[in-house]
Amino acid sequence: MGLDSNEKILADYNDVFADIMNVFLYGGKRVIKEEQLENSKDRSQYKADGKLHEQERDVSKFYNGKEIRIAFLGIEHQNYEDAYMPLRVISYDGSSYRKQLLKSDEKGSGKKKIKPYPVITLVLYFGTKHWSAGKSLYEVLEIPEDIKEYVSDYKINVIEVAFLNQKQIDLFQSDFKIIADFFVQKRKNEDYVPADDPIEHVDEVLKMLEIMVGDNRYPQVLEALNKERDKKGISMCEVYDKIEGRGIQKGIQKGIQMEKANTEKERKRADEEHERAEAAKKENEYLRKILMDNNIAF
Repeated sequence: MGLDSNEKILADYNDVFADIMNVFLYGGKRVIKEEQLENSKDRSQYKADGKLHEQERDVSKFYNGKEIRIAFLGIEHQNYEDAYMPLRVISYDGSSYRKQLLKSDEKGSGKKKIKPYPVITLVLYFGTKHWSAGKSLYEVLEIPEDIKEYVSDYKINVIEVAFLNQKQIDLFQSDFKIIADFFVQKRKNEDYVPADDPIEHVDEVLKMLEIMVGDNRYPQVLEALNKERDKKGISMCEVYDKIEGRGIQKGIQKGIQMEKANTEKERKRADEEHERAEAAKKENEYLRKILMDNNIAF
C-alpha cells in the first residue's frame, strides 16, 4: 500500500465509499446508498514459513441493495506501483470467498445457509504516471505455454485517479472529488487551483493529502483552522490561503497597489503643479518682454 492507516479514514465514511463505488461501478448513478453499507474489518490469517500471518484490507464493506442482494466491496490504496498487486488482491478476495464457504458449511447452528455473493475490489492508484505493472496473474507469473491453459487468470481493477477526466471528476458528490481533482492537477504539472466547495470531512481530507504527498503543512493548517473557527464550511481555497500564505500575500499585494496608486497620484499632482509653474513663468516672461519693448518700467 505504501501508506499508513490515516489514508483509509476518508474512504471508510459511507458517503465517500458509496460515492467511489457509484462512480466506478455504475458510471455515477446513485445505486449504492449509504444506509445499505455495513462496516467490515476484513482480516484473514495465513501460514507461511511455519508462522501465522495476518492480512487486512484497507477498507471493506458489505452491501445489501436492490441491484445485488449482498456483495463484499473492498478498496485498496496505492501511491506507488506494486508488481505483485494481482497476488495481493487475489489473496484478499480468496479469503473473503473462503469465509463465505466456512459460514455456508456451518452445521447445527440453526442458521440458514448463506448464498455465495460476489467480491469486488478496487485498487485506487494515485501515482502521476500510468500503472505499468501487471494487472492480472498472467502478466505477473511466468507460465510455460504448454500448461498456460490450465492456469486460471485473475485480473484486478486498477483505477488511475490522477488520469480521470473532468467529466469523471464531476460525477463525484463527496469529498473524494477534492482528492481526485488534486491529483489530476498535480499530474498535469499545473499550479493547483483549489475549488471553493465546502469540505465535509476536513480532518480526513487533510490527513490523507499529508500522507499521499508527504507534506506536513496540512496538519499545521488544520490546527490553525481549529483554533480560529469552526471547520464547518472550510474549503480548499481557505486551506491553500494558509499553506501558501495567500492571505498575507494578498494583503501585501493590496498594500503595494495602494502605495503605487498613492505614488501615482502624488506624481500626477507634482506634474500638474510643475506645468502650472512653467505656464506662469512663461506668462511672466512674455509680459516682461512687452513692457521692455514699450519702455515701461516694472
